[in-house]
Amino acid sequence: MLKNYLLSPGPTAVPERVLLAMAQPVIHHRTPQFSAVFADCAKRLKKLWQTKEDVIILSSSGTGAMEAAVANSFSKGEKVLVINSGKFGERWGQISESFGLEVVWMKLGWGQAADPSAIKAELDKDPDIKGVFMQATESSTTVKHPIKEVAQITRGRDLLFVVDGITGVGVFEIPMDDWGIDILVSGAQKAFMLPPGLAFIALSEKAWKKADEAKNSKFYLNLKKEKKNLANNTSAYTPAVTLINGLKEALDMFEEEGLDNVYKRTALHAKAVRAGCDALGLKNVTDSPSEAMTGVYLPEGVDGNKLVKTLRDNFGVTYAGGQDEWKGKIIRIAQLGYIGAFDVIIAISALEMALSKFGADIKLGTGVAAAEEVLKEGFGI
Repeated sequence: MLKNYLLSPGPTAVPERVLLAMAQPVIHHRTPQFSAVFADCAKRLKKLWQTKEDVIILSSSGTGAMEAAVANSFSKGEKVLVINSGKFGERWGQISESFGLEVVWMKLGWGQAADPSAIKAELDKDPDIKGVFMQATESSTTVKHPIKEVAQITRGRDLLFVVDGITGVGVFEIPMDDWGIDILVSGAQKAFMLPPGLAFIALSEKAWKKADEAKNSKFYLNLKKEKKNLANNTSAYTPAVTLINGLKEALDMFEEEGLDNVYKRTALHAKAVRAGCDALGLKNVTDSPSEAMTGVYLPEGVDGNKLVKTLRDNFGVTYAGGQDEWKGKIIRIAQLGYIGAFDVIIAISALEMALSKFGADIKLGTGVAAAEEVLKEGFGI
C-alpha cells in the first residue's frame, strides 16, 4: 500500500470534514436554505480580507478573479504597471494585454522581490499609469512581495493597486482596508483547503467607482451584477453548490483555530521546512521567502523532474517542481492550508530519502532533526 501526501502549494490537501460537508446532498441554489449558506460564507470572508466591502464568490479558478479584476475596473488603452517576477506576474500582464490595456512591464529576476522605491520611481515618472498589479506570493518562485510598503506608495494616487492574494489570503495577514489595497483576489485551492473551482474578489470604494466608468466587455465575470445579486444572498449564475458547502466548513475551521493561530502555525512550519532544507545543504531560491511555501535548489546532478516524479509515484509524496527557467532545478514544498507538524516531518524525510536515491551526499535524519528542533516549539517542548 502506498499512502499519498499532497504537499504541493496548490491544489492543497482537503480536510476530511470539508470533504464530508461537500458530500451532502445537492440542494437547489435558488432556495432559502442555500442562500443562508451563501450569505454566511460571504459575510465571513470579509474577516479574512479585513474589509467592509463585499467579497464576491465566483465559480471559477483563481485566474477568473484575476480576469474579473481587469475586465471590470479598466478600459481599453489605459496604462498599467505589472510587476513580473514569475509565471503569475506574467499572467497579470497577459490578461491586461488581452483586454487592450497598455502594459508597462517591471521585469524582475526570478527569486527577486519587488523594490517599493523602484515602483515609486516608475509611478512618479509616468502619472498616466492607472493600475499596479502584483502578487502577495509569486508561487512560481516562492517570493513574498512587500505589499504593505507598495500600498503606502499607491494609496492617494489616481490609480488602483491590484493584488493577487491567491497564495496569500489565509496564509499571512493582508488587511485590505487598513493597507489601502484596491482589489484583492484569492482562490479556493490554497489556504482555503478546498478543491479548485472557487475564486474570491473584493473591490475598494475607489475601485467600485472606477468600475462604474470602465468600458470593457464582460458577461459571466460581471462584478456589478454579482454585487447586486449578493445583496439578495445569491449569485448571478449557478454557483458551485458543493464547493460552497465545503467553504462554510473550511471557514468554521479558520474560526475555531483563530486566524492569528493559523498565521503562526503556517509561519512555524515554514521555519521548520527551511531549517530542514538548510541542514541538508539545500539553498533557498529567494531572500524573500513566503510563509506559503519553500523553494530550494537541488544538488548538482539531481534531475528535479525525475526526483518529483519518483517522490509522487514511488514515495507517495507530491511536491511541485520548477517552471520555465527553473524546470528540473528546484522543488517547492507547501506549508499553507491543511498542513500539520508531522506533514513537515514527512516532507523532509521523503526528500532526504529521494535525494539519497538519486545519489546526493545526504546523511539521513539530518534534515528531520533540524525541522524537529523548530517544530517542538509548537508542542511546548
